[in-house]
Amino acid sequence: MAEFPPPSLQPLIQEVFDLLRARNETISVAETAAGGLISACLISAPGASAIYKGGTTVYTLESRLSFGGWTSESVNGYTGPTTEIVAGLADHSRLTLGSTYAISESGTAGPTGGTTKNRTPGYVALAVSSAQGKFTREFETGSNDRAANMVVFAREALKLLRDVISQVETPSL
Repeated sequence: MAEFPPPSLQPLIQEVFDLLRARNETISVAETAAGGLISACLISAPGASAIYKGGTTVYTLESRLSFGGWTSESVNGYTGPTTEIVAGLADHSRLTLGSTYAISESGTAGPTGGTTKNRTPGYVALAVSSAQGKFTREFETGSNDRAANMVVFAREALKLLRDVISQVETPSL
């Protein structure tokens, strides 16, 4: 088995963990194309139970309807992942689990995909939900390497989370 978490993610995981732990804050996760990798990275840090509230891998329509807060209206006109969709997944996760923050992603890991920007391999939409609002990004790897894209999707999600936590004022204790 290859080393886990991926060595390229270890410093970022520790940075996010340390920020959350120092602030006595928590995280939940709703992910699709990363396949649980974001949650696994966060849980890999010793003491994760102090910061990790839970997560879902809502890879299929059925799981999004059952666990992601989607309704039949959410499915009408669906054209692939967007920042609005992942912001909704993040909000649902944060509110359901009562976490300080929630991170969500949805994209196309590859090797196949569609022809629109948000359906091409290597595209991911990211969102962080907090009491201060929703923060989103899009990222494209330019690759159709499924496993490599999954790692990049996790890295970009953790970077967005780190950036949001760093910008939010530390709560008074």
